[in-house]
Amino acid sequence: MTTELRRLRNYINGEFRDAADGRTTEVINPATGEAYATAPLSGQADVDAAMKAAADAFPAWRDLTPAERQKALLKIADAFEERAEELIAAEVENTGKPIGLTRSEEIPPMVDQIRFFAGAARMLEGRAAGEYMEGLTSIIRREPIGVCAQVAPWNYPMMMGVWKFAPALAAGNTVVLKPSDTTPASTVLMAEIIGSIVPPGVFNVVTGDRDTGRAMVEHKTPAMASITGSVRAGMQVAESASKDLKRVHLELGGKAPVVVFEDTDIAKAVEDISVAGFFNAGQDCTAATRVLVHESIHDEFVTALAKAAADTKTGQPDDEDVLYGPLNNANQLKQVSGFIDRLPAHARVEAGGQRVGEKGYFFAPTVVSGLKQDDEIIQNEVFGPVITVQSFTDEAQAVEYANGVEYALASSVWTKDHARAMRMSKVLDFGCVWINTHIPLVAEMPHGGFKKSGYGKDLSAYGFDDYTRIKHVMTSIEG
Repeated sequence: MTTELRRLRNYINGEFRDAADGRTTEVINPATGEAYATAPLSGQADVDAAMKAAADAFPAWRDLTPAERQKALLKIADAFEERAEELIAAEVENTGKPIGLTRSEEIPPMVDQIRFFAGAARMLEGRAAGEYMEGLTSIIRREPIGVCAQVAPWNYPMMMGVWKFAPALAAGNTVVLKPSDTTPASTVLMAEIIGSIVPPGVFNVVTGDRDTGRAMVEHKTPAMASITGSVRAGMQVAESASKDLKRVHLELGGKAPVVVFEDTDIAKAVEDISVAGFFNAGQDCTAATRVLVHESIHDEFVTALAKAAADTKTGQPDDEDVLYGPLNNANQLKQVSGFIDRLPAHARVEAGGQRVGEKGYFFAPTVVSGLKQDDEIIQNEVFGPVITVQSFTDEAQAVEYANGVEYALASSVWTKDHARAMRMSKVLDFGCVWINTHIPLVAEMPHGGFKKSGYGKDLSAYGFDDYTRIKHVMTSIEG
């Protein structure tokens, strides 16, 4: 006996559609390893239809007043709150995340972020008009860019979708959004909700694989391509977009250093760092997974962190005692396991290091010590519940180790010395530096990195600005 799979569909020009050629892919629940739905494997015809719908809808959406766009976004936020349980259920099926944590840690910030950008729609700031040449007045117009092609990742399908569509719509753009091929369910539900509020074509969803995303980025219609994903994917998007000089917005990988000095409250730091490292199974570009500890407290810290890992639980979404669920897919489980299998002889697995159970893609909370700066697991993003620990001798070496990777998204410093914290925040080459905390985000502050972590900002007024363009208008005032 086989269970009939739920059929997900694209959302284009205000209606749900199958792929033009009828192709589909199976969608797997990572907590069970079993298929629960099918989604369109969209091709060029589907991308063409979505881009045309977005282009046709753009002039009218652009010409609405900011107050009218704000009103629509506020309605979307209210609707997300009202249908929160449906969104949670879809996201949990997508990802296997704990139900309770999805309810408490994702829905409230998502709704808040939409409301923030609703307000940002009415705060189009620019330099004051003035006469910079005799007889002529200059003014600045801040305008929407046009159609935005957006690709969201599988680690936070709903929230990253919000980070993309909310500033884009608020600024007056129209959107074609593609979720990851492994996590389309919550994005399709968001399309149903948003589509009941905005005009047809303003918000479109196309599901599919990498080829679908490539077709979106290479399409002539969008003026901007935005992706949250791997460094490799970001490089491919940047290369494709360069052919017709599209704007590109990239939020890519991370390898956040967590620098712990000798004056730190070890118990408090371990408690916070273990949560920030293992939350969402470590599938977070800002996760606290690369800990650098002063040599004088190294052994004590490692012992405490290993105990915290042993006390951390992973399991099924309805288990209220778990901190995190499975890795998102079979390939990701293979990748994380591979890092552990390839550890050098000098590395020590202090806790975990293995798959949990035979059903689903669960991996134990893992702590690895004894590592060197050039080790693979230090230099490359694991994207799993694995925290590495290195020791350092002084502030200069801590900075050298912290900055000595190709990623530059987020970092944290743990010390009671205010001057030291300020020095470190200056020299750490990362888009965010937390002090005595790690991972909190707020809608008002920017999120985005340097180096191979990409460019452009999510959240904040800076993120809103990324979805606008600047026009200079000069007029004669002499008749």
